[in-house]
Amino acid sequence: MTELKTRPNKSSVPDFLNSVENPTRKKDGFKLLEIFQEETGESPEMWGPSIIGFGRFTYSYKSGREEEWFTVGFSPRKQSLSIYLMKSFSDLEESFNQLGKHKISKGCLYINKLTDINEPVLRTMIRECYSQIIKKDQKST
Repeated sequence: MTELKTRPNKSSVPDFLNSVENPTRKKDGFKLLEIFQEETGESPEMWGPSIIGFGRFTYSYKSGREEEWFTVGFSPRKQSLSIYLMKSFSDLEESFNQLGKHKISKGCLYINKLTDINEPVLRTMIRECYSQIIKKDQKST
């Protein structure tokens, strides 16, 4: 069984964000930090070298294997801001239609800069995804 490489660690979130070279991405990273903290009520935590996660839940694979994972999070990558919502994107279709300029892949929402999107819609998405996962995880424990 492959060991998961993305694990929580004690690295400093502000130090990581301050190391982001692109000034817009850095500024947006600090703004996302504020947004995620406000919408989840959680403290940020570094996961691996470049993901900022909020909250934790037990992720169950179809195989039965379980891993602890962050509930929602983001990473200010070189290409774009990657936002991890840990929810079926088909459930978010209406929100995506209202969000603004973005791209999605299997588990990630990509935005170029925060000014491209509707912040209240993003806040709602974060809040809804976070609360749904927390409620689901509490039922399973």
